[in-house]
Amino acid sequence: MKVRDFHKKVKSLEELAEIIKGLKEKGKTVVHCHGVFDLLHPGHIHHLAAAKEQGDVLVVTLTPDIYVGKGPGRPVFNQHLRAETLGAIQHVDYVAINKWPTAVNTIELLRPHIYVKGSEYAAPEEDLTGGIVEEEETIQRVGGRLVFTNEITFSSTELLNKHFNVFTDEVRQFLDGFKRRHSASEIIELLKGLRDLKVLVVGETIIDEYLYCKAVGKPPKEAILSTRYVSTETFAGGVLAIANHLAGLCDDVHLVSCLGTLDSREDFILKHLKPNVRPKFFYQDNAYTIVKKRFVDPDFLSKMFELSYLSGHDLPGDLSQQIYGYLESTLPDYDLVLVTDYGHGFIGGELVELLCRKSKFLAVNAQTNSMNFGFNPITKYPRADYICIDENEIRVAMADRFSPVKELAEEVVNRMKCKRAVVTRGHYGSVAYEPGSGFSETPIFSSKVVDRVGAGDAYLAVTAPCAARDLDKEILGFVGNVAGAIKVATVCNRTPVESVQLFKFITTLLK
Repeated sequence: MKVRDFHKKVKSLEELAEIIKGLKEKGKTVVHCHGVFDLLHPGHIHHLAAAKEQGDVLVVTLTPDIYVGKGPGRPVFNQHLRAETLGAIQHVDYVAINKWPTAVNTIELLRPHIYVKGSEYAAPEEDLTGGIVEEEETIQRVGGRLVFTNEITFSSTELLNKHFNVFTDEVRQFLDGFKRRHSASEIIELLKGLRDLKVLVVGETIIDEYLYCKAVGKPPKEAILSTRYVSTETFAGGVLAIANHLAGLCDDVHLVSCLGTLDSREDFILKHLKPNVRPKFFYQDNAYTIVKKRFVDPDFLSKMFELSYLSGHDLPGDLSQQIYGYLESTLPDYDLVLVTDYGHGFIGGELVELLCRKSKFLAVNAQTNSMNFGFNPITKYPRADYICIDENEIRVAMADRFSPVKELAEEVVNRMKCKRAVVTRGHYGSVAYEPGSGFSETPIFSSKVVDRVGAGDAYLAVTAPCAARDLDKEILGFVGNVAGAIKVATVCNRTPVESVQLFKFITTLLK
């Protein structure tokens, strides 16, 4: 191989499938390895050399950047650099960048004789993704077999954490202290223990629409911005997003919300709810399901302006009474009732009283936004077991612009007789408070922000079941900021926060 010819080993998946087909016709044994290979180290070299010994030709496929999901700053090297680096290894014959998050579809396409994984995957119960079981079933289905190497192992993540400036000094200091008190396996087991919680989610359905458009300038005769339409993307937001986040941690999620009869969007909504979310919808006559259209520059995801479709009034009395009657009989059946109150009229005073009185464990967010003008403070709830709001919301609720956040958190908890509160503070992280044990502060773990929309909802959805199970407030703040970091790397509510993402991110941070 000539110097720098190694990039010629890199093929598309379709090209690689044809190459393998030809090799098999010639009687060659094809071996397949798959992974991230973010930081190539001696363990990888030994693993690939051992894999090559299993056959005649070794092909390696890479997890694409979009599916790496190992935390801030990952992958360090983009997929093209990782592919070319693998191509420089003598034992590797061909390299391709995968299209999917796991190797299952790749194995079906390539149909190798042997699929090789490292010894760390030999115990399926220790695989965070659960993918090794499905990969083994797939390789057997296409007539091949799974082989494990038994070579020296290292962790790319651990090496990067120790020797690269992946984290800020603030995050590194926090993690050094946190790791002395908690391990990744401990936290992951606690999160897995949330599966049996029965959760009821109550709140407003919101359809988020991003109308991508390019600004082209100001018309000469009008004081407006002229834009050119590009495309539209629609998301299940509001309480729908919360329910989907929760469904990744809890098996039984029941959703109660209200749609409009004029344009219910119900078909779209049902297609975008997870299978373990059971919806109960009520319907308001002569009204629209809430839609928030944001006009967005597609290159930078910067929002130009927003157009909201909502009445801004409380629900009619008869409809409110229907919802009241349903909730009155339903609330006692659930371990956790999570209320996401966007202040658009769904949750009136009578429902607030009922939720506070009959919920076994009540978690609440009352949002302050441009559509409710600050008339939706968390303090409209006389009690809650857990509240999760941002700094602006607590300042509006307490009518206090300048006092320290910790003072406000303590004051609102005392007023609402709350067991625990979290105040999220954007790039300043979050503050958790619990009477008797004080405060816990957690820095942010995100290295890049794609879109902030829905980050607070993800934080609430992941931490509420943790609070219901009375997990330590430090763990609660840590897990919440992990969920927030995952969420801000996603456009709006394009995908919910999944348990596997959480587990991988937590493992990365605590290695």
